[in-house]
Amino acid sequence: MRTIVLLLMTLVTGGVSAQPEPTTGYAPVNGLNMYYEIRGSGEPVVLLHGAFMTITNNWSGWIDELAKARKVIAIEMQGHGRTADIARDMTCESFADDVAALLEYLEIPRADLIGYSMGGTVAMQCAIRHPEKVRRVVVISSTFRRDGVTEEGLDALANLSPELFSGSPIEVEYKRLSPTPDEFPRFVTRMRSLISTGNDLDADKLKGTAAPMLFIFGDADGIRLEHVAEMFRLKGGGVHGDLRPRSASRLAILPDTTHVTLMQRMPVIVPMVNDFLDAEP
Repeated sequence: MRTIVLLLMTLVTGGVSAQPEPTTGYAPVNGLNMYYEIRGSGEPVVLLHGAFMTITNNWSGWIDELAKARKVIAIEMQGHGRTADIARDMTCESFADDVAALLEYLEIPRADLIGYSMGGTVAMQCAIRHPEKVRRVVVISSTFRRDGVTEEGLDALANLSPELFSGSPIEVEYKRLSPTPDEFPRFVTRMRSLISTGNDLDADKLKGTAAPMLFIFGDADGIRLEHVAEMFRLKGGGVHGDLRPRSASRLAILPDTTHVTLMQRMPVIVPMVNDFLDAEP
């Protein structure tokens, strides 16, 4: 697991944005003051970061590319980045409710969602719990059940500790941005609880979602391939597209790519995302 934490350093690239400074703010949603940034114009898309991450160290470079054609709304979920924690359990269900409430606050009737890792699970929860708010969903290296993660991945997640992150960009970014910079050990403990409880989605409910979904994985990203196939089939995948109508949902598996290095494949992934989001119903 320490190796994964060190690999996350490669995501924190910083860099100078080619876009104008974003519109920023805090939205009062479900007891949170949720931090958000907005860049660009056009159809709205909400970016949902992974566990322990922030806008900066999850979406560096992505926002500028996506904002060339869309209104990009990047958020920081409960306890992450500039959004302070509150006395409420951390669950993907409550995070999904927060996303829906944010769209209400911003007076956006419906949006596309792009979620990485934990953020992908939140996006699927949002499509289940708030279908009227969700047009299309991009799920990047996420599971809909906890058993979708490989056994060695589950073992690593079970052993998360504050000490594991000592000196890492994740700890540094937390202390730089958080309203409670001294609460990092508690934050890790709270997140470990979220991860260990599973937050499984009901397969029938995922199957019944109206929003088309694009599933993107690496061929070595720690998600069982059987789980990936099951998820895609629930959304209509697995048909012979030359013989009968294809599903509106899509699947991409990138070669020689891990859970962490997926985010470095932005030049490959963003065109696929744009093509999917622009597709006719």
